[in-house]
Amino acid sequence: MIYRYIREDSCRTGLRARLLLQDGTAIEGCGFGAIGIRVGEVVFSTSMTGYVEALTDPSYAGQILVWTHPMVGCYGVPSKDHSFCGIPLNYESDRIQVEGFIVTELPPANHYLAIYDLDEWLKNSNVPGMWRVDTRAIVKKIREYGVMMGVLAVFPRNEEIGWDELERELRGAEAYDVKDFTYRVSPKTRIVHEPESKPIATIAVLDCGLKYGILRWLLRYGFRVIRYPCWTTPEKLLEEADAVLFSNGPGNPKVLVNQIKTVREVAYTGIPILGICLGMQLISLAFGGETYKLRYGHRGPNKGVIDVTTKRSYITTQNHGYAVDEKSLDGTGLYIWFKNIDDNSIEGVMHEKLPIIATQFHPEGGPGPHDTTWVFDLFRRMVLNGGKR
Repeated sequence: MIYRYIREDSCRTGLRARLLLQDGTAIEGCGFGAIGIRVGEVVFSTSMTGYVEALTDPSYAGQILVWTHPMVGCYGVPSKDHSFCGIPLNYESDRIQVEGFIVTELPPANHYLAIYDLDEWLKNSNVPGMWRVDTRAIVKKIREYGVMMGVLAVFPRNEEIGWDELERELRGAEAYDVKDFTYRVSPKTRIVHEPESKPIATIAVLDCGLKYGILRWLLRYGFRVIRYPCWTTPEKLLEEADAVLFSNGPGNPKVLVNQIKTVREVAYTGIPILGICLGMQLISLAFGGETYKLRYGHRGPNKGVIDVTTKRSYITTQNHGYAVDEKSLDGTGLYIWFKNIDDNSIEGVMHEKLPIIATQFHPEGGPGPHDTTWVFDLFRRMVLNGGKR
C-alpha cells in the first residue's frame, strides 16, 4: 500500500518525495532540500526543538531522521559565528550528518539569528528532506516493529523516481549494523582546543564523533582538549593526557574492534576516564561486557534515569540505538550507576577500582537545562584529585 499525503499542487518547493521502508511500507510526500536518493536506518526523535543540533549530531550518521514534533524549521538555521571558544553554540559538528530528514510541516523561518531556512540549508548540504507526511504514523510503525532500513528519494514533479528503483537501492544497501561509521565522523588529524583561561589539565579525546556540546562543557571547566582520530594508538592518546574521554558516536559498538582494544589498554593504566554514550559501550565491551540493539532506541531530551547509588532521578538527553547487557557485567569490575526509568536498561557504569565513570545519556544535553552537568563536576574532581572520586 502507498500512503499519500499530498496533492500535486501542494508542494511549494516544487519537489516530491518517496520513502520506502524495509517492510515494504511506501509513503509519498513533498520534498525539500537536495534532490537525490539516500539509504539509511530510519529512526525518530521525540524532541520539540533543537533540529539544528540533531541534524549535526555525528551519532546520527547513516540514519534517516524522523521528527515527531509537527512544525519544524520555524527559527531557521543560525550562524556558526554564535560561538564559545570558537565552537558554534547551536551545532554539534561542522556539518549535517544525517542521510535524510522527515518532518510533517515546513513553516517559513523567522528568527534574528537565522541565516538560512531549513530547506536552503539541506539543499546546500546535499541532504534530501521530506515533508507533508504523517510522521507520527511512521513513528508508530517503528515502535511496533523496530527500527528498519529505508530509502528516501527527492525529485522534481516531472521526473518521478519509481518504486522499483527504490526497492533495488534498498536491497543493494549494506545493513546499518555492520558498518563502521566512526571513520566518517572522526577528525582526520589531531585538533587542540584551548579554554578562555589557563588550562587546569589536558583531556585527550578518542573522537568517534564527539558532540560540540561535550567539547564546550570541557572548555567551560577550564580543560585543554586534544581531539584524536578514532584510530589513534593508546600510546599516542596518552602522550599529553591528564585524563581521557571516550566520545559518543554512530553505529554498532561491536564493530569497533580496534577502538575496544585501545579503550582496554588505556583503562588499565589507571588514568581518569569519562565515557559518554558510545564511549560507555566501548568501556563495557573492553572489560568483557556485552551490548545489544534496542528495538527503536532512545532519542530525545525527555528520558528519565535514576542514579541507583543515591535513588535520585534525572531527566536526560539521549541518542543511542544500543545498550549494555546488565547480566554481562558480572565479573567485569563495572557496576551499575544509572538505569533508564522506562525500560530498566543501563544508563551509567563505574569501575570498582579504576577511576572510570561513564554514562549512556548525554550529561551536556541540558534538557532541564542542566540536570546532569554535575557529571562533569565529578570528572573534574577525579582529574584534579589523581583519580579519586
